[in-house]
Amino acid sequence: MNNPTARNDRHALIALRDVSKLYRKGQESVTALDGVDLAIAETGMVAIVGPSGSGKSSLLHIIGAMDRPSRGEVVVAGQSLNALPEAGLVSFRRNTVGFVFQSFNLIPNLSALENVMLPMEFNGVPSEERHRRAKALLDCIGLGARLTHKPRELSGGEQQRVAIARARANNPPLILADEPTGNLDSKTGQMIYELLKGIAQERTIIVVTHAEALAQMADRVLHIRDGALVPDVPTAARGTPYSEQAGGANHV
Repeated sequence: MNNPTARNDRHALIALRDVSKLYRKGQESVTALDGVDLAIAETGMVAIVGPSGSGKSSLLHIIGAMDRPSRGEVVVAGQSLNALPEAGLVSFRRNTVGFVFQSFNLIPNLSALENVMLPMEFNGVPSEERHRRAKALLDCIGLGARLTHKPRELSGGEQQRVAIARARANNPPLILADEPTGNLDSKTGQMIYELLKGIAQERTIIVVTHAEALAQMADRVLHIRDGALVPDVPTAARGTPYSEQAGGANHV
């Protein structure tokens, strides 16, 4: 089990217990995650950093119920994902997790407002409420004047802000962002991280990134190598090693 330090995960939003993920490549088995033991608290921004192929995206996919572990238990917001049938996982993703991707993944023929309204439509939110909530989310990130613009009419930074608003549409307690600044210049990327950092005051945000400098803006940095976590690294924002804070190095 990859357990750098002992921890108590009773009050964690996310708890992974001895989680491994193996993939088959022909006759060979490839280990993407190897005995990951991890707890993440209910608010704050966590960055996952590591080289290509280290297991960053696999870890994110397991937490977001986009993939199932080969071994171990995953508990998010009090739900054991191992026990959920496929329909339950769909409901979990719709209500508990918001996703932000490197390539924005906006629907090109929908306006910014319509893109943000879409997850609420899937969740059965009435039309007037969808419109009100989507407009409020876009207003609060400075896109109130761009509601009717299609993705091709928006800059990369604006598209990613729309994607972040969409991820918040159903008010999930968890947002997962996979390389959210990978297609942006450094100045715009920092702005996106600052936006995510602000949102993390009221929910948990997990960001996978190659950008070590931007990762230091997070409350907690997890390094992963060869599918295994290494001990937490304190960030400049906190300044105090996690082992000296409540619950030890595996807590935010």
